[in-house]
Amino acid sequence: MTGLSSALLSFPLDADAISRELGDLAPAFELHVIAECASTNSALMEAPPADSGRTHVLVAERQTAGRGRRGRQWQSWPGGSLTFSTLWRFAPGAPVPAGLSLVAGLAVVRALEKLGVPGLQLKWPNDVLIHGDKLAGILVELLPGRGRTPAAVVGIGLNLLLPPGASIPDQPAVTDLDSHLTLLADRNALLARLLRELHTLFETYAAAGFSALRGAWQQRNAFADLPVRISGEGSQLVGVCVGVDDDGALLVRTDSGIARILSGEVSLRAAS
Repeated sequence: MTGLSSALLSFPLDADAISRELGDLAPAFELHVIAECASTNSALMEAPPADSGRTHVLVAERQTAGRGRRGRQWQSWPGGSLTFSTLWRFAPGAPVPAGLSLVAGLAVVRALEKLGVPGLQLKWPNDVLIHGDKLAGILVELLPGRGRTPAAVVGIGLNLLLPPGASIPDQPAVTDLDSHLTLLADRNALLARLLRELHTLFETYAAAGFSALRGAWQQRNAFADLPVRISGEGSQLVGVCVGVDDDGALLVRTDSGIARILSGEVSLRAAS
């Protein structure tokens, strides 16, 4: 342990505290902090708030049925996790959803890099790793409906302090910030940092698409030039990861050429 424990548990999540940490960017967000819900993503998807011109943020101290990709459950612990969802509305013609989960992952990494967290990596399409161990997950869901402003709910779950013996199904190697960071003021300050970075990168994304951020993502690619195995949907592909395309598709070099993996409903693993 590095000593984060008491700091993380001593500061409850608070909308006013988050706003103060956001400073001049506070008017860009509409913040709601709740004690508990099944899933912050589900809450925003099932009852999307009216468009107020601001980004809606729903933060929960505890999720009882947090959702991850491919129908998995995202586990969280009161005081030891940061689980929140944001509702982003984009101008008509914006490149949603191409690469959106990759942009969100990059925002998380950049915010943590500025705090001095070492060994951060990105795993396509939605995981943040530290030296290969999972630190955070991202779930992007598009709001349905024709003729409406393009909108997406972006949920992020970040492990801050795992309880002893914690395990996450289908994820053998997990980690938390407590194991890698010596000083962190509180979760409110951390969330404000994450929201600032998301705001900056999503503005770039809305204006120029994922291609403007592709190089930054590639620099942090956990599987760059490594053999990988892609499985799911009744098929399997083995090759060398060569990065991502301008639309966020995973590129894998195989014996028959470059394969583009567009679906996020697959599993990416290192190939032995």
